[in-house]
Amino acid sequence: MSNLLPPLHPVFVSSLPADSNLTNTSRSVEHAAYSFVTPTPTKYSKIICCNNELAKKLGFSEEALTSTDFTDLISGNNLDANLQPYAMNYGGHQFGQWAGQLGDGRAINLGQYLVKEHKDRNEYVTLQLKGSGQTPYSRRADGMAVLRSSIREYLCSEAMYHLGIPTTRALTLTLTGEEVIRDKLYDGRAAYEPCAIVSRVSPSFLRFGSIQLPASRGDLDLLKQTLEYSITHDYPELIPESGVIDKSVYLQWFTEVCERTAHLIVEWMRVGFVHGVLNTDNMSLIGETIDFGPYGWIDNFDLDWTPNTSDAGEKRYRFGQQGYIGQWNLFQLANAIYPLVDEAEPLQDIITSYTRIYQGKWLGMMRNKLGIKVEQSQENEALIESDLLLSKELEQLLSRVNTDMTLFYRLLANLSSQLDIQNKDLLITHFSECFYNMEEVTEDYLSILIEWLIKYQSRLLLTPISDEDRKVNMDKVNPCYILRNFQVQEAIELAEKGDYSRVSVLSELLTTPYTQQEKYKQFEVKRPDWATNKFGCSALSCSS
Repeated sequence: MSNLLPPLHPVFVSSLPADSNLTNTSRSVEHAAYSFVTPTPTKYSKIICCNNELAKKLGFSEEALTSTDFTDLISGNNLDANLQPYAMNYGGHQFGQWAGQLGDGRAINLGQYLVKEHKDRNEYVTLQLKGSGQTPYSRRADGMAVLRSSIREYLCSEAMYHLGIPTTRALTLTLTGEEVIRDKLYDGRAAYEPCAIVSRVSPSFLRFGSIQLPASRGDLDLLKQTLEYSITHDYPELIPESGVIDKSVYLQWFTEVCERTAHLIVEWMRVGFVHGVLNTDNMSLIGETIDFGPYGWIDNFDLDWTPNTSDAGEKRYRFGQQGYIGQWNLFQLANAIYPLVDEAEPLQDIITSYTRIYQGKWLGMMRNKLGIKVEQSQENEALIESDLLLSKELEQLLSRVNTDMTLFYRLLANLSSQLDIQNKDLLITHFSECFYNMEEVTEDYLSILIEWLIKYQSRLLLTPISDEDRKVNMDKVNPCYILRNFQVQEAIELAEKGDYSRVSVLSELLTTPYTQQEKYKQFEVKRPDWATNKFGCSALSCSS
């Protein structure tokens, strides 16, 4: 590796067993956490976006970022001979069915960067190239990623980060000069599309499926090694002074994974994000948002909406079911570590507690969205039940007519306590911007809205707060800008014509999503009519 670039360390490959077969052919890989594999060389490398803030954290200088060595690194070309690139081996449940071995079919890890030195342990992050070619886990695929999905990954991971939601990060988005055939609508009309690579970064790319696969095969040695690697590197605070990792530590680890998973999904619900493919192989063991496939953001509030065309019938991964699916996936993870715990009751207790943890985090999130203060002396069962009811009634209200979730909460923050909420004309004037069809805003609906607002204002009076302070608090958790589906699609369509300006604009806009930006006023809008049923705006496939 060039002296210009920070060194990569082989932490993962030096800690877990490798696939002894070095051929890059699709096959079953046994007794191994990963396979060594080299990225496929690209025709050329053109960096569309580079996350300079993240690059600096990883140790890249400005000189390094403009070097050919950096371009070669993040496109997988001319890698240092000392690097040991690898693809990870894992399994998973897909749409509720065990799928067996899956693995990194189009992602190759280059190694780990040291980001923080400690006396007793160091902190590392992994650099991964997504769309960098075939691996032993590609099955019948080519391991490439098309430009449209790569743009979506780059923008969404960074949008998540700046929204304050745990996520993998994107370092670069790079054109490769390659083209592949994809049938993005699964309608027999396949066409060539340009390819790209996203280099992404995370403290850990281990998934629930990393634990599930060895467990499903009865490979207890690999199961134990993988679990203890996760504990040692991602949850070191759980290791006792004795250094002995035993059953009690496994249970503490599982408790932490449950809590992080609940926190993550509640945060998705806060901003209206729908992952779309919550298979267990897409669930991070450190509670990060990972694998941005056919995701979507709620425009009009709809608990039953899913962006994934493959899930259009069952709607397993719909917006309002994400919390439940998190628990279902955790149950599969509990089954996987059971052979090491050898007791069902403590695992069941932790799984059961997930519901309480999730509900508590959800209520706290909703209180924040509504600007409701809670003094410790006030908190009791009756208040909790009352606030839960107020929040659930709001969901029912938002579901009654097509209401833009993002705009509604920003308008609610601007609602003056002095406004005569019994005056329907004033209410229409205040909230009209968030309604998709004003014909739906009937007298009956306005009566229900007024009824809810009366309860809301009464609740605010329980712990008084000024309108100004409430707005400040609400605007900190209710974004002004989200990565709206139609806006991403517009950026993709321009990029496919060679114009990457909109990708750059969205990248900049989303670094401050809670602050209104005058120069980006045009992005503070609800979904236009033309995008209601357009592919890429209302639904997406799993096509890469």
